[in-house]
Amino acid sequence: MKQIFDQFLQFLQQGIAAIIRFVQLVWTWSIEQITKMTQAPWEHWPLWKQVLLVIIIAAVAYTLFIAARQLWVAGVHVLAAFASFLGALVVTLPTILIAGCIALAGLWVINNLNLSSLPTLTMFQGSNSGPSGDNKPSGPTTGQSAGETSESKQ
Repeated sequence: MKQIFDQFLQFLQQGIAAIIRFVQLVWTWSIEQITKMTQAPWEHWPLWKQVLLVIIIAAVAYTLFIAARQLWVAGVHVLAAFASFLGALVVTLPTILIAGCIALAGLWVINNLNLSSLPTLTMFQGSNSGPSGDNKPSGPTTGQSAGETSESKQ
């Protein structure tokens, strides 16, 4: 089971690393393109190219603003999730403490209880006070009428 868990963690780590490498590749390429755009010799361009460059810069700035806002919202969600996780850890402390106490008490009983030192229970064992093998009749004896018992003759 440990090997499966370790393999899963390794797979997860490799997947996250691949995603981060891809994100880094996209960010690096985009930053290079934006840097090239800002280094363009726009002073010697005709006016319509300069206006187009300003529009492109505005579109890039707006897109970067949207990305920054999305990252901000994601960061807030991550922080809220982390705070919620910490709250769940604190809320579950009593339950975890009770589980530990049950485990401790159970182990103490297992290690210290000796059933052979307890008195034996005779309730479930056969007793000698019951009917024996001599089969004495409980009804009227011979020579007595049905309504007459040995006690009524005395």
